Amino acid sequence: ARRALFRLFLKEQRGGGPGRPVRAELGLQAAARGVPVLHVPGRALNVLCRGRPHQGVCLEAAPLPFRSLRDAEEPQPGHGESGRRQRLWLVLEHIQDPMNLGALLRSAYFLGVDRVVVTHSNSCPLTPIVSKASAGAMEVFDVYSTDDLQGFLKAKSAEGWEVVGTVSRPEDVEDVPVISCSEFRWDKPLIVVIGSEGEGLSLETQLQCQRMLAIPPGRALHPGIDSLNVSVAAGILLHSICSQRQRHGD
Repeated sequence: ARRALFRLFLKEQRGGGPGRPVRAELGLQAAARGVPVLHVPGRALNVLCRGRPHQGVCLEAAPLPFRSLRDAEEPQPGHGESGRRQRLWLVLEHIQDPMNLGALLRSAYFLGVDRVVVTHSNSCPLTPIVSKASAGAMEVFDVYSTDDLQGFLKAKSAEGWEVVGTVSRPEDVEDVPVISCSEFRWDKPLIVVIGSEGEGLSLETQLQCQRMLAIPPGRALHPGIDSLNVSVAAGILLHSICSQRQRHGD
């Protein structure tokens, strides 16, 4: 297991119910792994989950830490995902909302991103809310962290990777070329960098990018309603990029 599992709490339920077969199966799976199973009243689950929705299930587990980038070395060609010519990493700078982080992980996992890297400082940790928002992707998809984002991006550029940033308002970028995501052509190992919900990418990180990608709006926008949620924007950008992998047969 990726982390220690201590106890599984299941809501007591008399008779049948829509969730009963699922909870019964979870109980069997936990018992098979030596995890104690406790059947408790719904109010006890409410306390354990601090009032958050739980669907009658709560698992007590050890925290899930970020992995070190030292563990993210590429396997040799022919051994798994890195044997593909087109490699794709997603880098998240200062994402602080757990719902957004979970949604980002869910999209990255679904669309075939090879690695996710977050900044160590000013970022949301891997919490239960992140796991739930990711629909479980956090539990099967390693997330790495770095305490030197600019140094990491500079090193990957020197190794031949293309580093592209993202921007919601192209007029805010001065020193890096900005293109529409539909115009981008993916022809080398790629890192896509997503900035924080409120501020976007820092200037220091922008300067490590060869290009910036933007999503063109479908209409003239009212002031103050001129951007997308960060996880929605990332999903659109990643799909635009990853569809090229599918067209090329990778």
